[in-house]
Amino acid sequence: MIIGIIGANTVNDEVAKTAYLVGKLVAERGGIVLCGGLGGVMEAACKGAVEAGGMTVGILPGTDKAAANPCVKIPIPTGIGYARNAIIAQACDACIAIGGAHGTLSEIAMALNNGKKVVSLGSWDLEKAGPVDATRFIQTTTPQDAVEHALADLS
Repeated sequence: MIIGIIGANTVNDEVAKTAYLVGKLVAERGGIVLCGGLGGVMEAACKGAVEAGGMTVGILPGTDKAAANPCVKIPIPTGIGYARNAIIAQACDACIAIGGAHGTLSEIAMALNNGKKVVSLGSWDLEKAGPVDATRFIQTTTPQDAVEHALADLS
């Protein structure tokens, strides 16, 4: 199972702790953490996954592998900037959005358009935007619930 963990490059301590725990829980359940490979949510989730013995993949916006955070085991430089969000949204089996800004919103939209489940943990509230399929966009409040929902029905 490949779980996309998406969120902002710059975060506060609370969001970082949440992302760390989500990454750890995904790894403990045998999932692979897929992210944008940089800092903030991405780095915290990768750190949690690596410390739990998991695999991490970073789809980088630039062309330099060295730009990846130190916990990305497989850095994939793309040179395509934010367009790399489409790769993350397509490659994941499900996606967990933690906090985030407009880049995160684009990944959520792309994942939903690709038929992927998106779990929002303190991220965008799409219910206010109009009709959203409640089986594919789920609001949660804890890292444990977010991982449970993301991994449900995946094998």
